[in-house]
Amino acid sequence: MEESEARVEMDSLAARIYALRDAYYARDELLADDAEYDQLVAQLEALEEQFPQFATDDSPTRIVGAGQSTLFAPLTHAERMYSLDNVFSDEEMRDWLSKIRGEYPQVHFLCEPKIDGLALNLHYENGRLITAATRGDGVTGEDVSENVQHIPGLPEMLTGTEHPAVVEVRGEVFFPIQVFHDMNATLAEAGERVFANPRNAASGSLRQKLDARAQAKQDAGRWRISQLKMTVHGIGAWPEPPLSTQSELYELLGHWGLPVSSLAEVHTDTEGVIDYIHRMNERREGLDHEIDGVVVKVDSWATQRELGATSRAPRWAVAYKYPPEQVSTILRDIVVSVGRTGRATPYAVLDPVTVAGSEVERATLHNQDVVKAKGVLIGDHVVIRKAGDVIPEVLGPVVERRDGSERPFEMPTHCPECGTRLAPQKEGDIDLRCPNQRSCPAQVRGRIEHIGSRGGLDIEGLGEVSAFALTQPLRPSPAPLSSEAGLFGLRVEDIFPIDYQPRDADTGQPRVDDTTGEPIVLSPFRRKRGKDDPPHQDGGDFAGTESEVPSRAAIELIDQLEKARTKPLWRLLVSLNIRHVGPVAARALAGHFGSLEAIEAADSQQLAAIDGVGPTIAQSIVDWLEVDWHREIVASWRASGVNFVDPDWSPEAGHAESGPLAGAKVVVTGSVDGFTRDGAAEAVRAAGGLPVSGVSKNTTVVVVGPGAGSKHDKALELGIPVVDQKDFSTLITEGLAAVSVLNAD
Repeated sequence: MEESEARVEMDSLAARIYALRDAYYARDELLADDAEYDQLVAQLEALEEQFPQFATDDSPTRIVGAGQSTLFAPLTHAERMYSLDNVFSDEEMRDWLSKIRGEYPQVHFLCEPKIDGLALNLHYENGRLITAATRGDGVTGEDVSENVQHIPGLPEMLTGTEHPAVVEVRGEVFFPIQVFHDMNATLAEAGERVFANPRNAASGSLRQKLDARAQAKQDAGRWRISQLKMTVHGIGAWPEPPLSTQSELYELLGHWGLPVSSLAEVHTDTEGVIDYIHRMNERREGLDHEIDGVVVKVDSWATQRELGATSRAPRWAVAYKYPPEQVSTILRDIVVSVGRTGRATPYAVLDPVTVAGSEVERATLHNQDVVKAKGVLIGDHVVIRKAGDVIPEVLGPVVERRDGSERPFEMPTHCPECGTRLAPQKEGDIDLRCPNQRSCPAQVRGRIEHIGSRGGLDIEGLGEVSAFALTQPLRPSPAPLSSEAGLFGLRVEDIFPIDYQPRDADTGQPRVDDTTGEPIVLSPFRRKRGKDDPPHQDGGDFAGTESEVPSRAAIELIDQLEKARTKPLWRLLVSLNIRHVGPVAARALAGHFGSLEAIEAADSQQLAAIDGVGPTIAQSIVDWLEVDWHREIVASWRASGVNFVDPDWSPEAGHAESGPLAGAKVVVTGSVDGFTRDGAAEAVRAAGGLPVSGVSKNTTVVVVGPGAGSKHDKALELGIPVVDQKDFSTLITEGLAAVSVLNAD
C-alpha cells in the first residue's frame, strides 16, 4: 500500500472506530458487533505499525473511550482501568503465550471465563466500601455507589483483618441468564421495551437513577439491581500487596468475603491453557451467566509489573474471544436506513429466530458492496450469527435451498428520507451517504437524538420518540424543528399539539397495530384535561382542543432544555455533532480553551497540539466551523442562552505557560517510583508541560520506567531524549537540562 493510500485508510478506520465507540459507550447503541469492531482496531493497529509516521496521539488504538451520564457524578479512579487486547484463534493464543514464555520461561498463566457484563471498580478504605464507579473512559467513571449497595454479595465491610488503607477491587456486574429471561418476559407482558441482551440489561439497570419522587419506579429499579451479581477479578490501587501471584489474590479476595470465580485455573504450559479454553467453550451454555471468551493472565505480580501496559491494555493479559453462535432463517427484505451522519445502511429484515439467547429480527448489512460480497438474495435462507453474542450479522445464503422466487437487492440511488441523490463522501469511499446534511429529516432527527443522549447533553425526554415527533410530525405543519438550531428556542406551546407516526429505528418503516394493521399515531406531548386543570381559555397559549392540555412530558422537556443551557462545555461540544469529536476530545478541548469562542479563534495546528485531539480531529473542527449553517446553529444557541463558556476555567487550569517544562511534550511510559500514571501526568502539567500518550517527532522527552515498551524503542529511533524514571522528580522541578539523557551522544 502506498503512503497516500495508507493515510486515507487510517483516517477512515479511525473515524469508524470513534463512531462505533461513541455510540456504544455514550448512547448505549450497538452499531456493530464485537468481531467487526475488533477487526477494525486490528487493521488500524497493523497500519500504524507499518506506517508509524501517520500514527497520531488521538488514535483510538491509544485511547479507552466511554461516555458518562450526568445522572451520576464523575468519579476518578485511583488507578487507571484498562481494556484487554483480543485473540481469536488457538494459533493467535499460542503466539501470545510463546512471546511471554520467550522472555519468562517459568511463567504460569491464570485462566478464567470472560464474563460479558459491566466493568465496576469498588474503592475500599481500611476494609470499608467507600465508593463504586463504572469504568467510564478508564480514568473517570460514573459514581454508582448508591445503586451498588443494593447488589447482594458485595460486602460493605470486608471480613478478616489487616486490610490495606486503600484498595480498589475490580470485576464484572452481570445478570444471571435465567433472571434476564424472566425479567424480559415481565417487561414484554407489561408492554414495555425489553433488553437486547444480559450485558445491556446489566448496564441499563445499574446506571439508572432511583427517582425518589416515583415510588413504583424506584421499587422496580431497586428490584432489578438486587438481581445483579458481581464476580471480582483483580485490583487497582494497592501500593504494596503482600502477594506474589494473581491466584493468591483471588484466595485473599474470597477470604475478605468478595465473590470470586470458582472456575479460575492456573496452568504451567501452553497446552493446558488451550485445553481450558476449549473446556470453557463446551460448558458455556450451562453456566449461569453469559461469557464471550476466556481471559488469560500472567500469574506472577512481578512479571506483570515488568511487562507493563500500553495506553489502553496490559501486556500481561489477553482475552480469547469465542466464535459466535450461528443459526439459519429467512431474509424477507432488505431496507435502507439513513443515520445522523448521512450514511445509508442496508438492513436485513428476517423471520424472527432465537440466537445466543435472544430473538433476532434484523441484522445490519453495512453497505451495498457487503450485500454483493455475501451473495444474498431477498427470500434466501441465510445463516446469521451474533458476533460477540451481541449484534446479529448475516454470514451468507444457503444456496441449495433456493427455489427461484428469490430476487436481488438494488441499492437506492436517492435518499429514502429526502430524495437527495446518494454519493460517496469522498473519492474511494464504499459507503454511500446523503449529502443533504442540513435538512435531510433522518440526519436532523439523528443529530437531535444525539444531543439528548448520555454522551451529549443527557436530556431526559429527548430521545428517539421526541426527536421524531419534533422533526417529522403528522401535525402540525411545519414541524417545530427543521434543524437543531431551534432546539433551545422551543416553548411548550410549540410542542403541545404534536401527533406523529412512529417508525422502526433501523428500517424507518411505519409501525402498525398488530391487530388492525393500521398505522399507529401517537401524541406524546398532549393529554386529556383532568378535573384539577385550569379551565380552557379561548385564544390562550396552547393550541389543543378544549379537552386537552400539555402532558407532563411536554413541560419536563422544556424544563430539561432550560437546564441544558448551562451544561459543561465539553457536553455542548459533543452535542454540536462535529465529526470525530466525542467525549474524550471534547474534554481535552474544554480543558485547554475554556470557551467555544477560544476554540473558534484557534487554527488547526493549535488544536492538533492538544493531547487527546490530534490532526484528524483538529481539521474536522476547522472544517465544521467553516460551514455557514453550522455557524447558524452556534449563533441560535447563543441567542437562546446556551453558555459556551466554562465558568471555572482559567489559563492555569487548561495549561501552564511557565515552569521547568514550559511548552514541553512529555511521554511517561512504564512505572515511575512515587507516582501513579495519572499523578505523573498531573506533575508534568504542573511543571508547565503537556503529557502526551504517543511518541512522535514533536515529542520533547520520554521518561522510561519498568514496563516501558515500544515507546522507548520509538524514542530511540526518532532521536527523542530519553530520561530514566529515577530522574523524573528532578525533571519536573528543574527541567530537562538538569537530568541525564540516556541516549545523549
